[in-house]
Amino acid sequence: MLFRKLGILTIITIYLLVLAGGIVRSTGSGMGCPDWPKCFGMLIPPTDVSQLPHNYQEIYAEKLHGEVDFNVTKTWIEYANRLLGAFTGIVVFATFIASIFYYFKKDRVIVYLSFLGVILIGANGVLGKYVVDSFLKPGVVTLHMLLAVLVVFVLLYAIARAWSEVISVETISQKSTLNLVLVLTLVLSTSQVLLGTQVREAIDRVVANPLFGYNRNTWIEQMGLPFLIHRSYSLIILALHVYLIWLLKKNIQREGLTYKFMVALLAIVIIEIISGIIMAYFGVPAYIQPIHLTLAILSLGIQFIVYLLINAERVFKASKS
Repeated sequence: MLFRKLGILTIITIYLLVLAGGIVRSTGSGMGCPDWPKCFGMLIPPTDVSQLPHNYQEIYAEKLHGEVDFNVTKTWIEYANRLLGAFTGIVVFATFIASIFYYFKKDRVIVYLSFLGVILIGANGVLGKYVVDSFLKPGVVTLHMLLAVLVVFVLLYAIARAWSEVISVETISQKSTLNLVLVLTLVLSTSQVLLGTQVREAIDRVVANPLFGYNRNTWIEQMGLPFLIHRSYSLIILALHVYLIWLLKKNIQREGLTYKFMVALLAIVIIEIISGIIMAYFGVPAYIQPIHLTLAILSLGIQFIVYLLINAERVFKASKS
């Protein structure tokens, strides 16, 4: 069915957008385009400083707090992120249109969720403009990311609801205990992501410090408490996931779809922790940061899918009103 295929494409695109946003942040390209929706006043960004007005530094000095220096790589990284954002919006809207054709009479909840996805992705696009206008204000950047997580949850629910017609879920006992542990894990994992944004902001402050910003190997030791909490918290998250998979295996008769998602989730959490270790001991490599962020958001998405599968009989009940 077209809706289910578009749904999978939508989720993949959103996660690619999260990855792209991480690349923008880790490479310091957030202000590569100092205006929005155009870039240096152009629909297609310049490839050389000669294409800009001779007084472009004066034009954008106030917006960029005086830090105006054209960098073609950063400009195109930010522009590519915007293009991917626009493409994501188109795919989400196409998914909504498909939901009307396939589910308006059959299960309107899917239509409502798909429409909410359109609204949220549009709101996040507007918030992206404010991120630029506010010169990457920390709280706004965090809200931008959290809204992306909410978009993922809303669309995952709609898409999983559609796929519930053609998949079977293993019988699971002790659902109340599993739900309690899983919700706790989801809440703590989301808190860990928020802590990660605090670490990222701490890195930004260190980078801005002329005494330490040039030397990546000193960044971690300069971050202080936010990093120490984030690092220690990861062990609690890992322990909860190990307990969850043990609890799930104990309460199923066969290893089906839910168990496979849980195994994948545990693997992602382990890889995410390894990426964090690499950042801590190898000078916070720029290429690892977006991977670390994307794995974190991916783990939240899979946690939500596992919750939906455990409660499939209740949450996937069709509404034909």
